Amino acid sequence: MIGWLGYRIIPYEVLTFTANTRSMYDTAHFHKNDPSTIRAWAFFDWANSAYALVITVAIFPGYFEAMTPDWISFGRYQVSNSTVYSWSISLAYLLIALLSPLLSGIADFGGKRKRFMRIFTLLGSLACISLLFFTAPSTMWVGVVGFILATIGFAGGIVFYNSFLPIIATEDQYDKVSAKGFSYGFIGSVILLVTNLVVIQNYQWFGFSEGIKAVPVAFVMVGLWWIGFSQIPFVRLPADRVGEMPLGVMRKGYDELRKVWKVVRAHRPTLLFLGSFFFFNAGVQAVLFLAAIFAEKELGFDTAQLIYLILILQLVAIGGAELFARVSGKIGNRKALLIMIVIWTLICVVGYFVETGLDFYLLAVAVGVVMGGTQSLSRSTYAKFLPDHTPDTASFFSFYDVTDKLSTVAGTFLFGLVEQLTGSMRSSVLALAVMFCVGFVFMWVVRIRKMA
Repeated sequence: MIGWLGYRIIPYEVLTFTANTRSMYDTAHFHKNDPSTIRAWAFFDWANSAYALVITVAIFPGYFEAMTPDWISFGRYQVSNSTVYSWSISLAYLLIALLSPLLSGIADFGGKRKRFMRIFTLLGSLACISLLFFTAPSTMWVGVVGFILATIGFAGGIVFYNSFLPIIATEDQYDKVSAKGFSYGFIGSVILLVTNLVVIQNYQWFGFSEGIKAVPVAFVMVGLWWIGFSQIPFVRLPADRVGEMPLGVMRKGYDELRKVWKVVRAHRPTLLFLGSFFFFNAGVQAVLFLAAIFAEKELGFDTAQLIYLILILQLVAIGGAELFARVSGKIGNRKALLIMIVIWTLICVVGYFVETGLDFYLLAVAVGVVMGGTQSLSRSTYAKFLPDHTPDTASFFSFYDVTDKLSTVAGTFLFGLVEQLTGSMRSSVLALAVMFCVGFVFMWVVRIRKMA
């Protein structure tokens, strides 16, 4: 799942930072392309990807389902536990979407990358460790608040992590260095996930009476792993600029977004593409975030089975991203995206009828095939709409990233809402199929033309 967590294999991420920022660090004569600095930078991916994979995707959804009653009371209202979980993701990403322009402005113009990178890492890792105290329905709010804060810490840290790339590497090395971060994140998170699997499946070795009681150990392991390995980049990455942040830096990111919106809304092809992206990405993110809780609630998967499921997704996704990179090279990005949207729609329709664990594993293979390619091609396709030699590329990609986060809010909120209204997660899956269909219609009429 690393692909959807930060687009770290896509070189366009480096464009979210301005030439002014780059030159600011150039004047400090920092030596670029230093192998030890690049390895240290990649270790941040090794550190924080463990949260995204182990907690967000593999372990916490099923654990939340097991630790809470099917229906939770909010005054006179009864809300299903999976809806509460879905809406917790929605709230987390809504807050992230609101914060993103602020953080981008600080990363671009504030000169305090490492300080804020530390703050968000500390927030995320401690919030992750706090999940240790979520052990019963009475401590559900510890789980909800800890999960939201940890997710914000993860997303906030990535903004500043990515912003170091043009500082530590020359442009001709962006792809290679970015791929190194991706590989470190994949390897580190899989190592820790397998370690958690060993602990949970052999809970007697560690003095636990049942497997579910061993799960909180994973929360602590991830938090310690996250904050521990983050010390490597904190030591090696270039220091922050001395002095206070410039006046007005806090609103800079929001000002840039407003300027981009004025341009985008006047260019129909870009507006249509972003409309398509909003709808199909809402479906993609909802599937990725909520597949585990669906498997636990509808099919009775236990934690070990969920971990196996995520490992399958991870391995298949690598080949899937490569496959659709070749497909797009032959038929073009737009047609490749249309094919993947159709596959996603079929996944949701089949998911409505799936009854056995084997069926769901096969469905997971299909998700893995289209997962990485959908997001990487979406970002690279968006780049084709931008004017050549524009000085505002950073702002355009910041706008895209906020759209991505808001679509995550929409997808997860819709999933929870439909389940709340119908009492069935399967109905929620069909609702996601509708989202993909709307995205397909928008993409069908899109023609790639650059903005003036």
